[in-house]
Amino acid sequence: MSDTTNNDSVFVTLGNILEERKGAKADSSYVASLYSKGLNKILEKVGEEATETIIAAKDAQHSGDNSDVIYETADLWFHSLVALAELGERPEAVIEELKRRFGLSGLEEKASRQSK
Repeated sequence: MSDTTNNDSVFVTLGNILEERKGAKADSSYVASLYSKGLNKILEKVGEEATETIIAAKDAQHSGDNSDVIYETADLWFHSLVALAELGERPEAVIEELKRRFGLSGLEEKASRQSK
């Protein structure tokens, strides 16, 4: 999927689903159960998925097989988006932040954060 419109629509669709799950009963879906447990539980999952992504990347470096790191990265992104939704943000906010950084060197972006 190299078309940014399609990529953006995946995040919009996911954002809509995450919003719908906020009002659902905890036993109706995995996301609803996370919301019912609160931000700390969601952040635990983000941390767990980050660790699993790191391990999968290290394994991929040695095996040459990236399938697990892709799978774990999807889990990490997903749980990060759940955390953002819990805080009232949508995936589009992250997409807009990434777009803002186009044409901005990483060094410039880092320096701008340090001056805040």
